[in-house]
Amino acid sequence: MRTSSTFSILFWIYASRAVNNQTGLYLRLTLNGQRVNISLKRKVCVDTWNSKTQRANGSSKVSKNLNIYLNNIQSDIYKLYEELHSKETLLDVQTLKAHFLGEAKKRFSFREIINYHNEKMQHKLHKNTLGHYKTSQRYMLSYILSEYGKSDVELSDLSFEFVIGFESYLRSYIPEGGLKTMGNNTAMKHIKRLKRMVTLAYRMGWINRDPFANYQIKIEKKEREFLSKEELKNIESLHFNVERLNVVRDIFIFSCYTGISYSDIINLKFSNITIGIDNKYWIMAERVKTGTPFKIPLLPKASLIIEKYSEHPKVIYSGSLLPKLSNQKLNSYLKEIADLSGIAKNLTFHMARHTFATTVTLSNGVPIETVSKLLGHTRLATTQIYARVVERKVSDDMNLLRQKLNTI
Repeated sequence: MRTSSTFSILFWIYASRAVNNQTGLYLRLTLNGQRVNISLKRKVCVDTWNSKTQRANGSSKVSKNLNIYLNNIQSDIYKLYEELHSKETLLDVQTLKAHFLGEAKKRFSFREIINYHNEKMQHKLHKNTLGHYKTSQRYMLSYILSEYGKSDVELSDLSFEFVIGFESYLRSYIPEGGLKTMGNNTAMKHIKRLKRMVTLAYRMGWINRDPFANYQIKIEKKEREFLSKEELKNIESLHFNVERLNVVRDIFIFSCYTGISYSDIINLKFSNITIGIDNKYWIMAERVKTGTPFKIPLLPKASLIIEKYSEHPKVIYSGSLLPKLSNQKLNSYLKEIADLSGIAKNLTFHMARHTFATTVTLSNGVPIETVSKLLGHTRLATTQIYARVVERKVSDDMNLLRQKLNTI
């Protein structure tokens, strides 16, 4: 809601500082009790100046030109004031002065930081990551329209209140099609992307304060689902009459024994298999998501799958290491495999990577630092979320020991 304000303009001279009856002409702007003086860089004859009319007396050409000049300034300032005041920002007299003198900084809008971010990051971020940003940006613009009734706002309007409001909007947002409202971690991902964009604007000097200074992003820690040793064996032993299910099962098992994500597997070629430091076969490539190199020694079961599909028509045609399928199809077929194998878990392709980190490596005594390297993580903290499986294994082993001691 806009509040009323008092604004006035005054033209005046420094009569006491006159030299040869000539003195400087000044403009005084007063807004809500605050005032500022601006030198107009013009001289006026003290004898001709009328302090009541704030104009020069007489009909001389000099007086007429001066009065026209002052009339134009007065008109321009009132227009400037109305323009700035209508934007519902906290207008102060210094801002008004800066705009009048042409010294005001460019005021950037929210859409401008969106466009700048997407343009500058399109070659730095993976296309999928940029796609996630664009989804978040749609939520941001939808919030602005809902909260402010505008399609855009100035970046200078962003505040702690804006961030809190956006969080509330995300938590209460009801998607079309009757889907559930988003959970905490999903909402926090959108807010993280907003924070990165706002931080970029802050570092470039587009805004003078960081709206996230007092805001804390809170991610709820969740257990990563993975297959147990028995569940993994169960899927490995299955044979399907439908070839597509066998192909999907094998690609999934390959990921379970290499830890390589779907987006990286479909980019693998035979040239990625090289002889490692131990004179055995390794897979060496870079993660699509981060560009981080990964080097993974091939375990026997992964090697067998590569050999099995080396003459597959899709592999020969595409030059890939394994047959290519869309991620959507893979996950859809994995639901069928889960049903047929009696696994109650929500089987997704990414669960294979979690299974590699837990059941295949950490549970068999591979140090977490090694697992982190194998997964291509840039921070050990990212891998430590899997370390809880070690605690679970310790617990299971101790329970077995308790049972044995009880029987004794």
